[in-house]
Amino acid sequence: MNSDFTLAIHSLTLLALQPDRMSTSEYIAESAGVHPVRIRKVLSLLKKHGFIKSKEGTGGGFIFALDLSEVNLWDIYKITSDGALQPKCPESNEQCIVGANMQSVLFTIFLGAEDHLGEYLKNYTIREIVDLIDQKQ
Repeated sequence: MNSDFTLAIHSLTLLALQPDRMSTSEYIAESAGVHPVRIRKVLSLLKKHGFIKSKEGTGGGFIFALDLSEVNLWDIYKITSDGALQPKCPESNEQCIVGANMQSVLFTIFLGAEDHLGEYLKNYTIREIVDLIDQKQ
């Protein structure tokens, strides 16, 4: 999993909490504690996949484009981190039974782990994230 995943959830949640107002990348970046360029990269990805809309110019920014209950964390994971759990194995000795097979064995195991992670993340939508944050106030 990478930081784009958490930045995407952060951005979508912030936008969800302000449904009637456009938010700039600078505003979102300040909330997330990162440089606006990092947020723009993530926002571009979210826009490309239809999660948000944008408007340029004065009064412009980003706004949530879907119903909060339609976007689950697995949807976000797939566009930001798909395959992140795949093992990174160094070049192994192909003459060794372990070295020749470790990558494919671990790949199968971690692919199963990612499937389980997906099933779990599907249980949480941006609506649930917003509700959990509201409970903290």
